[in-house]
Formats: sequence, C-alpha cells, structure tokens
Amino acid sequence: MNLTICHNTVELGEQASNAGATLIREAIQKQGFANIILATGTSQFETLQQLLAEKDIDWSKVTVFHLDEYLGLPITHPASFRKYLLERFFTHLPQLKSYFLINGEVDPAEECARLGELISKHPIDVAFVGIGENGHLAFNDPPADFEIEQPYIVVDLDHACRMQQFGEGWFPNLEAVPQQAISMSIRQIMKSKAIICSVPDSRKALAIKNCIEGAINANHPASILQSHPAYHLFLDEGSSSLLSVH
Repeated sequence: MNLTICHNTVELGEQASNAGATLIREAIQKQGFANIILATGTSQFETLQQLLAEKDIDWSKVTVFHLDEYLGLPITHPASFRKYLLERFFTHLPQLKSYFLINGEVDPAEECARLGELISKHPIDVAFVGIGENGHLAFNDPPADFEIEQPYIVVDLDHACRMQQFGEGWFPNLEAVPQQAISMSIRQIMKSKAIICSVPDSRKALAIKNCIEGAINANHPASILQSHPAYHLFLDEGSSSLLSVH
C-alpha cells in the first residue's frame, strides 16, 4: 500500500488525481487505450474535479465504468449516481471514448448480466474508489462477500450505509434512501491493475483505522485492499486522525 496523508481535501484531490492521471497516461502509451472505474459520493468531489483538470490525457481513448447505483431511483433524482457522473464528469468530456452507466430502473438481474459482459471485455487499468463510514467498498456493506465472481451484484444496504447517504444530504429522510443497489463486486474491483482510493473527512477515521491497520476481514470490507499490489490510499488530516502513523 502507498499511503499519502494530505493537509486538506483540495490537496487530497490533487494528489489522488495526479497519481491516477499518470497511470491512465501510462496505460494509453502502453496499449493505446485505458479502462477506468469512477466512484461517486461527496468524498470524490475534489478528486474528480482535479482529474478533469489534468493535462495531456487523451480522453478519446478512455472507457469508464462506475461502481454502483440505487435500485429504482430515477436518473433525475439528486442522489442518482448516473446523474452525478453525467453532470460532474461526462458532460465535461465530450470526446470520451465511451462510458457504461448502471441503470437501476430496469430488471436488476439483466442489468448485472449486461454490465458483467461489458466489463469482461474491458480489463480495468485504474479504479478510483472510496471507503464508506461502515468500511464498505462500493456498496458491499459488511459482512462483504469476498468470493463472489459475478462482476455486478444486487446488494442490500445496511442501516449505517443508508444513514451515511441521508447524512450527506442526498435524501430528505432515512426512509427515502433505497434499501437495495446494484454494486460492482469486491472481486471485480480487485481485478483492477491499480487502485486509487480517496477518503477525506474525520467521519471516516474509524473505518480507515479498521481497514488499514486491522486484519483483512469481511466485517471491514475495504480491508481487502491491503492485499492489492498497486493500492494507493489518499487521506486528509481528518480521515487519518486515528491512525498510529498520523
């Protein structure tokens, strides 16, 4: 694991996007294209904003997947991750080669199969991910399934996960937060050649401590990232505040 502790979220975004951009450029130079995964949520605001500002990335050679989407949530809803990426990223890159969004409004089994077939044809070079307050990776809440091979799965969202989504202001109340989502599986995320993980904010501090200083454990899903050979973790002073190395 390569750990970088930044002073604030802006610096975190700059450092994470710079590392990711370098890997994207290297993939394009080596093979003529790059396939990447983008995370969403408030923790990714600065990283995605800075990634858009990176120079000399030939976006016409980049294909994008994303991690998760709520079941039954329309794309017009403020919490829709499709809406998030379209507004914050894709509309700023009209030359992007392609992107594949998760549609939570269709038959979930068919959608998982569709996306699974697509991503099997696009080995991922760089995955941009975050870690939830409950330690989740994508929407793989604890105890996470580390073994399932299916690239995309339907998951139940636990209370802590749903409280986080409400607390971040995406929904008017807890009851409005969907109880299920389509999520990229742990194994699929771990197949990425490199992982850039951005985690700001002190509310993530305990999850960070558990996931990087504790043993790999399904009750702390993102702890599995410890076993990835090219895992780059970017924290700020808040999210790193409980670490022994802080």
